[in-house]
Amino acid sequence: MQAKFQMSSKLQRSETAVVLTSPGKHNASVVWLHGLGADGNDFVPIIDELGLGADHGIRFIFPHAPVRPITINNNLPMRGWYDIPSLTRMDRQDEAGIRDSEQLIRGLIQTEIGAGIPANRIVIAGFSQGGAITLHTGLRYPQRLAGLLPLSTYLPLHAQLAAERSAANADVPILMCHGTYDPVLALSLGTQSRDLLRSLGYTIDWREYPMQHQVCLEEIQAISAWLKQVLP
Repeated sequence: MQAKFQMSSKLQRSETAVVLTSPGKHNASVVWLHGLGADGNDFVPIIDELGLGADHGIRFIFPHAPVRPITINNNLPMRGWYDIPSLTRMDRQDEAGIRDSEQLIRGLIQTEIGAGIPANRIVIAGFSQGGAITLHTGLRYPQRLAGLLPLSTYLPLHAQLAAERSAANADVPILMCHGTYDPVLALSLGTQSRDLLRSLGYTIDWREYPMQHQVCLEEIQAISAWLKQVLP
């Protein structure tokens, strides 16, 4: 079923992304990253549920991750922002893949800046693996962003963050949401990441929901309120 928001907005699909542009004047952007094995279409239907209004002026960019073999999935090729050698050993991370995706997202941000949207009117959002890239990229980005929205995820390359983080985003608004029954990325991965970020001085708006590796209506309502706050 076609989303109502798509009916009143400009929808563009390409080999690299799905883009939804509000019929109102474009004055803010949200770059929203999907999870492992999905693609940029995955979160398009959620826009209707956010209740932002037909003339909110936000462009949503849903990029497609590259296709790559994923170690924990028997090396099957699928869309992923980086390889995952293990979900239990954080000393085994695909640093090269993570940093390659960081550069890809930086390029998307720069495209929006080139279109006249200042960095402080750009939100980076992501679910699961996309949320990990959201945190990795946003906390290192050299210009102040409007906010970071990492969902059901964790902080990758955590040991390097203290040395690599950007002072420009030391106080960036961060809304982190996680399911208490998540069987894919355990709640403890999220809380450990939250606590590490707080120890570095970041203010985290943390929300837990009685769900698995997914999003729920109450969470969507919280995201809507948060977006209205950081992109007034």
